[in-house]
Amino acid sequence: MKLLVINPNISEDVTALIESEARRSASPGTSLVVRTAGHGVEYIETRFESLIAAGAVAEIIAEHTAGGNPADGSAAGPIDGVVVAAFGDPGMPALKELADVPVIGITEAALCAAALQGHRFSIIAISDRIRPWYLDCVERFGLGGRLASIRSINESLNAIGSVQQDFQETLLALSRQAVAEDGADVVVLAGAPLAGLARELRGQIPVPVVDGISAGIRMAEAVVGLQSGPHRAGAFAPPPVKARKGLSENLDAALTAAQTASNAAAPAPN
Repeated sequence: MKLLVINPNISEDVTALIESEARRSASPGTSLVVRTAGHGVEYIETRFESLIAAGAVAEIIAEHTAGGNPADGSAAGPIDGVVVAAFGDPGMPALKELADVPVIGITEAALCAAALQGHRFSIIAISDRIRPWYLDCVERFGLGGRLASIRSINESLNAIGSVQQDFQETLLALSRQAVAEDGADVVVLAGAPLAGLARELRGQIPVPVVDGISAGIRMAEAVVGLQSGPHRAGAFAPPPVKARKGLSENLDAALTAAQTASNAAAPAPN
């Protein structure tokens, strides 16, 4: 199995955290191609920043599908699935319309993992500004009634790649408060900058702790393994054919391939 793991942020430090946790989490035999967004922001906190990141993620998916040309030269063999490795899942669920393979966001993976392990869950975030967007995400997945709280760091960050080291005690305290004061049965450590922290805090928080990157990798492996087949109709079918211009060569080719496959699978008219 080969998974494409995309950091929708432009921070290479965060990509390194993602890759380390992804490789620790992946099953034997799973290979990973880890990519960083080619444009965007250092780390995503708002809906608008997520909008920018979605385009960057779509470009990388397009490079690795339909015979595209990856900018890093990592085109050896087709991919079996995609993991969008930023909490809030930039571009989701729309990206499911583009790819012919499963596309899994770490938010949906983490929330599914949390829902399987407890009734109410809390999200621990890296900034206050990010909380409204995260709340939108939880409600979009239909899990608003099971959200105990979203707690967050309310201090300025020194560097996005060192959040874990700079605020580990704060993050631990927020997690414990979520359990003791908010009634959380599960704690979700949100965001790629916190990748791997759940391993370090294991045993220090009295409920299960979910890491988004780990959940994303394991859920992607599971969904790929199900071999359920691609979307050819319904809400996630490829976009219909229509005039377009200004798209990159890879993105145009990926859209064409998706539309061609969808049309080929459509039942013949009576």
